[in-house]
Amino acid sequence: MFPAASEHIVTATAPRDAIVDPGPAPAQFDAPGGECEHVGAATYRNLTGCDPADASIDDDDDFDKHVLASILAVAAMEGDAVARRAGLEGQDLAALVAQWFPAMRDAAAKWCEPGPSACEQAGGVEDEEIGMVRDLLLAHRSTDGDAGRWLAAMVARRSMEPNHLWEDLGLRDRSELTRLLARHFAPIAARNTKNMRWKRFFYRTLCEDDGLVMCSAPVCSRCGDFNLCFGDESGMSRLAYRRRILALKVSSFFDADAASNPFTS
Repeated sequence: MFPAASEHIVTATAPRDAIVDPGPAPAQFDAPGGECEHVGAATYRNLTGCDPADASIDDDDDFDKHVLASILAVAAMEGDAVARRAGLEGQDLAALVAQWFPAMRDAAAKWCEPGPSACEQAGGVEDEEIGMVRDLLLAHRSTDGDAGRWLAAMVARRSMEPNHLWEDLGLRDRSELTRLLARHFAPIAARNTKNMRWKRFFYRTLCEDDGLVMCSAPVCSRCGDFNLCFGDESGMSRLAYRRRILALKVSSFFDADAASNPFTS
């Protein structure tokens, strides 16, 4: 029923180096002090005033701000229109920034330029999947206000990316994703009693709600795909990972420059 979904899930189990290829040096900003900084971390800091690692999320509002900033930061890393990569229409992203990050309203205007919607630019089966996951989450909202509606669209769009869902939301670990879903989509989160991977769980729920059986094994413990559904989801966040790659490249550049300079020896 969801051919593309199964491809995304299988890809998420591949070795990390095969999923997150450092590739060429990422986009950079010239930060104060002359340092080069990766655009994702810089975007997060511009939105919130702090580094992702230093974010305080004890309060629910602070947690929501952290989640929204993380999704926008990771979308900004990907070199495409931020609204589309984040899963929002331009007007919704403009409203989100105005409400949560008003100081960035003018700077973020280019993120909200008119263009194809997240679903329109995805096309085909993926278009359907985004809509179905979004509607599943909307049907199980547990908070009022626009944040839950925006997050349903953002989580659905980011579910189409190949890494663990918490990584493609720009979050620091899986526990933040679990908290996000328990806070804003409590009824659906409560159904994941066996701690299944969230993307896999969404698709299994969609199948079950349609009266279909996703798995042929009578119980999960006897299924050959057990690790696809319940495997480890630990790792370094995408923002931290890309910052580390950038730091290594900058360090290598200066090491090479020093080695070739006779006056430094």
